[in-house]
Amino acid sequence: MALSVPVHKAARILQRGGVVAYPTEGVFGLGCVPDIEEAARRIFAAKKRDPSMGLILIAADPTQLERYAVLPEGDVHLDSSPEHPVTWVLPATASTPPWIRGKHTGVAVRITAHPVAAALCNATGSALVSTSANIAGQAPARNSFVLRRTFGPLVDYIVPGECGPAGGASEIRDFASGTVLRPAE
Repeated sequence: MALSVPVHKAARILQRGGVVAYPTEGVFGLGCVPDIEEAARRIFAAKKRDPSMGLILIAADPTQLERYAVLPEGDVHLDSSPEHPVTWVLPATASTPPWIRGKHTGVAVRITAHPVAAALCNATGSALVSTSANIAGQAPARNSFVLRRTFGPLVDYIVPGECGPAGGASEIRDFASGTVLRPAE
């Protein structure tokens, strides 16, 4: 696979506490390993985002989320389609870092359907922070030109690849009620 070298390079950077940008189903994401507070603080600063808002986590499979979210029992799927990614708010576990939850009792998680993002989770062996690459209140980066111009000097590496096929950031839903907390953008 042509992306294996960049994905493995990004995984090494993440495991050492770095911050990377990478393509997802709809927008470029900024990511780090969830347990590394300094990396998460760098993301909040780069985005000019209030830390009380918390951060979304992505994973390639549900087992990568077990440390952070109380997963539903039974044969319940958290998967979403590449065209319509859904981020689910689940109860946070006691081990979820406060910088991930923010002011919330739950944690927002998504099983990513994007091959580069999923490969990055697998290469890192972890769920990853995945917050859209944008300055708070502005549109997220959907192309590498905007991404590099805005975040190039603020991240340790940009994983090559294209966003899509969704047209924007994921929908966010409360798992317990099914309520849409943020419509797809």
